[in-house]
Amino acid sequence: MFEVLRFRPTPRPLRLGTPRDFRLLPRTSNLVLNSLSTKHFPKKFNVIRSESSSSPLSSSASASKLSAWTQETSLQDLHDSPVSVDLHTISTETHFDRVLAEAQQLEDSLIIVWMASWCRKCIYLKPKLEKLAADYYPRLKFYCVDVNTVPHKLVTRAGVTKMPTIQLWKDGKIQAEVTGGHKAYLVISEVRQMIENEGTVNLSQYQNPQDAHSLSFHLFTVDNIVSVFNIKPSPQ
Repeated sequence: MFEVLRFRPTPRPLRLGTPRDFRLLPRTSNLVLNSLSTKHFPKKFNVIRSESSSSPLSSSASASKLSAWTQETSLQDLHDSPVSVDLHTISTETHFDRVLAEAQQLEDSLIIVWMASWCRKCIYLKPKLEKLAADYYPRLKFYCVDVNTVPHKLVTRAGVTKMPTIQLWKDGKIQAEVTGGHKAYLVISEVRQMIENEGTVNLSQYQNPQDAHSLSFHLFTVDNIVSVFNIKPSPQ
């Protein structure tokens, strides 16, 4: 991650004859420039012009500052992004209803994976679903239900007849589902497509539909990190 340093300009007159190469300066006291330890210094700096500068290039400096900030935050975002996210376990029907109610109150969608401990495909698919959950973290939560540990009426209520079954729920109802009886990579692709088709971001909060292209922390990714600055993408 880059270190961002901000320096306040302090103009000083340069005396004639003053060498620009610091190695040519006379050594005073016991200070030796080459002996300074560098282990506590970052390997790379982003130097940003002070905002109080009256230079006519202040707008250019602001643009440089934005660019440096986005680069730093992008790297930080990538560094902090989880590789996988554990599926939240639902163990009772009461817990199931509470999860649906909380999601409905927040107008959120959620993914529920129905599996069984004896199902080999479920065991093989679970870590791949956890990696997929990381791609949508934290705006979309993934849950799992072991059909052997919950009442059978809950399984019937969800209409689950095969394992694994991956369902997308919203407003307390099933919106779509994928049955994972084939290749794992195909199942993951279908689940991703199901999520993208249904959409997990509520756009009704925007008066103008075009405003959905800006200022959305739900879409906070490296590609559109400038959205937090109210910067809309220029038309192609």
